[in-house]
Amino acid sequence: MNADKSLDLASIRDAFPERRIVYYDTVDSTMTAAAGLEPGSVVIAGEQTAGQGRHGHSWHSEAGNGLYVSLVLPPSPVLTLALGLATVEAVAQTTGVACDLRWPNDLMIGPRKVAGILVQLVDGRAIAGIGINVNHREFSAELAGEATSLRLAAGGRDFALTELVIELLHAIERVVPEDQETILRLFTQSSSYAAGRRVTVALPDGVIEGTTVGLDAAGFLIVRKDDGTDTLILAGGVRAARS
Repeated sequence: MNADKSLDLASIRDAFPERRIVYYDTVDSTMTAAAGLEPGSVVIAGEQTAGQGRHGHSWHSEAGNGLYVSLVLPPSPVLTLALGLATVEAVAQTTGVACDLRWPNDLMIGPRKVAGILVQLVDGRAIAGIGINVNHREFSAELAGEATSLRLAAGGRDFALTELVIELLHAIERVVPEDQETILRLFTQSSSYAAGRRVTVALPDGVIEGTTVGLDAAGFLIVRKDDGTDTLILAGGVRAARS
């Protein structure tokens, strides 16, 4: 496949004949577009004008250079973690770029974010949005310190979006059905943030700092503060602490 900005929709639909594949050149958010579709549906966009991130943040969705995908899936307790694993696997298979996982939903290359995952429940279904910075050549001054792309990480090589989305959907089909214990084990093995990582966490009542000591049985992150007490992180912005 050519490493260009166009998506070969026929190839994607041929690879997944049982799925409804919807494509938009431009859409406000693939997650919004997917919300009313049947389970198994996939929405792909060339550009998002109002891409969604966690905690109400927006997702920078540059036209033609990223992969912006949403799927309609059955809800499961550790779905976000499973999707992270699948995305790491797909990126490695198609580009050779190794990514870290920052609990619960970010793919990282060094200190910079290359992909994000957001899962929302709508009418009893999980709407899973995945955004990957693929062929971006640069970022705004506001984002340059926090974001990167697969192209930048690979020394300027462009990657085929069609190949990546096909491998991503295959990886999701392989990983998401795994049992919860397996997903937690695989995530812990794949993430430098799961245990032994000094982090700061922005919580509703303030910022805490400590060292991660693993995930609990439900997939929530445990952070041990310097006084020896453990805090269970249900949500909140986890960041590597500055040394």
